[in-house]
Formats: sequence, structure tokens, C-alpha cells
Amino acid sequence: MTLPGGENPYSFDLFLNRRNSFDFYRDDPFLQRTVKKFAGGEWETLHAKLLDFSPRVSFRWRDMADAAARPEERPYILHYDAHNHRIDRIVRPDGTLVLEKEIFSLGLFSEKTTPWERFVKRFLLHQIGEAGVLCPVACTEGLIALIEYYPDHGTPELDRILAHCKEGIDGDFGIGAQFMSEIQGGSDIPANLLRAVPEGRHYRLYGNKFFCSAMHADYAVVTARVEGSEKVGTFVVPSWLPGDKGRERRNGCVINRLKWKMGTSELPTAEVDYNGAVAYAVGPTDRGVANAVGIVLTLSRIAVGMSSAAGMLRAAREALMYSRFRDVFGMKICQFPMAARQVNGIVEAAMRTTAGAFRVYDLFLRLGARLQPGLTSSEPLEMRKKRFDLREIILLQKALTAYETVDVIRTAMSIFGGHGVMEEFSSLPRLFRDATVNELWEGPRNVLLTQVYRDLLRASSWYDPAEFAANILEGAPADRVEELAAELKRLLARPLTVPEEDSARAAGEWEALCDAIFRTYQECSLAEVGRAPIIAGGE
Repeated sequence: MTLPGGENPYSFDLFLNRRNSFDFYRDDPFLQRTVKKFAGGEWETLHAKLLDFSPRVSFRWRDMADAAARPEERPYILHYDAHNHRIDRIVRPDGTLVLEKEIFSLGLFSEKTTPWERFVKRFLLHQIGEAGVLCPVACTEGLIALIEYYPDHGTPELDRILAHCKEGIDGDFGIGAQFMSEIQGGSDIPANLLRAVPEGRHYRLYGNKFFCSAMHADYAVVTARVEGSEKVGTFVVPSWLPGDKGRERRNGCVINRLKWKMGTSELPTAEVDYNGAVAYAVGPTDRGVANAVGIVLTLSRIAVGMSSAAGMLRAAREALMYSRFRDVFGMKICQFPMAARQVNGIVEAAMRTTAGAFRVYDLFLRLGARLQPGLTSSEPLEMRKKRFDLREIILLQKALTAYETVDVIRTAMSIFGGHGVMEEFSSLPRLFRDATVNELWEGPRNVLLTQVYRDLLRASSWYDPAEFAANILEGAPADRVEELAAELKRLLARPLTVPEEDSARAAGEWEALCDAIFRTYQECSLAEVGRAPIIAGGE
């Protein structure tokens, strides 16, 4: 209806009021059901904590994340101060600094925080996107786990770094990063050329790291080739030595430039040259690849699965809300069969992925929340198999969910029509860009699926692939498990590493099989949790 004066009275306020007043935990029956299923005896206490915590994420921090994503707020670098001192100061907006401080001050990795409290709080946080904070949260977890894996390191500096990141020092919490990629190798860590030169109790680093996210962090896990060896070690490198942060004197490095990325633009990602940076070795210096991948990157891959599920859940929820609100051609969007099918599909994907992410983390906790670098182990065979299951499920989860999240958010955006790509209409364009970056972070799909293939071949002498399929797909229909197991054995007998036409066809079949296996795993997880509305009230 158009008023006599020509004004259009149409308003989005009903939708906006519903969306903007939605509490990510309180108003999501499915998420509450999932938490209850996996938290066990901790449920009542955790439920109360989450009801208290969720409003901060759902409203204030959500709005701060949106504000920090504006183009004029993106980080930039000042290489020199007014007196010509090289400082390489990364300038970030005040809102991001406040958001970072408040989130890290939660003490997510403190001994006072239970594993399930940590996981669900991070899950809720990931619904606001990366926001320049959640990549450093994941990196900090990996740094902590790496140091804790080698408690007898004998390096006092590492003890202080660990305390700073876990419990904080005088209310300040240390922030971690991961610098592993180099220009010649990308995900190929064994190809690292950065040199680590021994000097007394520590090392000095020389060379370049080409893709360094969370460049503002206090510490970084850095992989480097030990001088005189062909082996790569894992090191923790302070960004500033004690007393130097206030003077803006970096620890033996210069930042060449910040990268202009498609997504996670609030997060400063840089290229760095090391020229004698002090570094502390963690673990044997010939086990760096196993430690970096088996501990640090594996935890980050769990975080990607978590963030993928969280991003899907928010995108599906907001698309569902809009489809119930918006009238087009005389009907609600949700009344059109094609649109209804799309919305139902992304809601199902969000629930399936969320249930799967919780089930993966549950297995991680049941195995002692401790990862095993590499495939070799002195543990009993049954425990080796369980750890192998976890390793492969994490790889499959990262490869499938990060890839699918891009499709889910894009579909959610399409439900909004032209408004779906309007940056100020919703957070979905930002979440879409973040999801695209997430798909590449910690190894793209092709690398991870090839790793699964190689792992299964290497383990086949002590772990039959059919048994592996049966173990990870417990609860699935027997005929489905048999079908997938047979296909698994068939494809493992075909080469994927030789660049021939037949190998390319086999690779396509392998990709489809990996998707089918992990989707079945997710479906089993969802059946275990049970379906529930993702919006309370169901209007």
C-alpha cells in the first residue's frame, strides 16, 4: 500500500527486532539440547553459566564485531615512529582492542574453565565471525598445548609464557599466533627454509615467513630448519623480549607488509623477516613437523569445525527468520517450495554439522584431551586405533565442513535476495568471506583429503580400513557401513599420487567418498542428539 503523499510505509522492523533480540543460547532449543547431550553431569552448572554468558556475545560483542569490520577500521602498519625508530606498530581500532581484551579475559584456557565450558563459549563466540580475535584464540590454544606436551623442557621462559597465556599475569592474558607457511612451500612445512641457529639455551631465527596471521600477538609458534640439519623444529618466539614491548622494539624481526585478504580482514596477516630473533625450542628439534601438525594445527582444525558449525547455525537461523517475515508475490518466502527446500536444507546442514562438531570434541575429551604427534605410538593397539580415528575424523571434519559452510552461507544470503549482499543489512557477507578464508586455513581440502588417503595406507598393516569405517560410523545402518567400507578398500588400492588420468578420476571418487563417510558420521551424531527447533517459539 502506498500513502497518498507517495511515501512507502514498508518496514523491516519486525524482522530486525526478532533478529537483534535473539540470544544465541537462550533462544536456540537445538543448541541447548546438544549441550545437554554431551555435557553430561556438568549440564546444570554449565547451562546456568551459558545463560549468563550468552547475552554478551549475542548483543554487545556481536555489534562490536560488526563495527570493527567496516573498511575504515581495518588494521594498518606504522613502520617508523616520529624519531625514525623502526617499530612496525600494528594499528587496530579501539573496538577490536576492547573486544580482544574482554574475550581473552574470560580465561578460556585457565584451569578454572572446564573443557565443555570452553568449547561452548567458543562456539557461541564463533557466531559473531572471526572478528580479529578468534583466530588468535585458536592459536593460543595450540601454543599452550605444545608447551604442555613437553613439560620437562627445562626453559624458564617457556614456563612464563605458558602462565601468561593460560592464567594471565596481573590480569593481562598472552596471545598466541602460528607462523609456519613460507613462500616456496605453503602448507608444505617440511620445505621450510627459515634457519634456527643454536645459541646457548635458545636459538636465533634467520629468514622469511610469508603468511603470518595474528601478527599483533605476544608469541608465535614458528617452524624452522635447524642449522646443519635437514629436520624442522618447532619453536616459540616472543614478539618482544622482556621490557621491549613498551619501547616497541621487536624481537629480531621486521614486518614487511600486511596482506590484503578477502576475509578475516580485521585480523592482521603479515610477511615477516627474522634477523636473529630469540626463539625457544619446544620438543625434539627433529620432530617439528609432527608437533606442528599433530598438536598445533590439529587443534586449529577442531576450531575450524567448531566455527563452521557456528557460522552455519547463525546463517541458517537468520535466513529462516527472514523467510518467515518477508512477503513476495503475495506469500511468505517460506511458502514457496523452492525457497522452503533451500531453507530446510541449510537448517539441516547446520544441525548436522553442530552435532558432528560436538561429537568430535567429545571423542577428543574421552581420549584425555591429548593429541598424538604422528602415527607412531607405543600405546596398546586399541588405543592407537582410537587416536587414529580421532586424527582422521578431525581431518575429514575440517575438509568437509569448511567447504560446506561457504555453500550454506551463500544459500542463506540468496534467501535475502538483493539484501543478501548488502554489507549493512546483515553480517552474512562478512561471515561468507570469513568462511572462504577458513576453508584454506590449516590446509585446503585437497591437501587434507590426500593426507587421509596416505594415513589409511600407512596404517593398513595394523588397522584394516573396513574396521576403521565400522568404528567411526558406529550407529549407522549396517548396509551403509558395509557399502562405504567396500568403497574405501577399493579406492585405497588405486594410486592418488601419480599425475595420470586414472589417478584424477580416482581422486574425484575419493573426494566423494570422504564426503559421504563424514556426512554419515554427522548424521549419526544428529540422530544421537535428536532434532529440535533452532529458534524458540517456531514462529
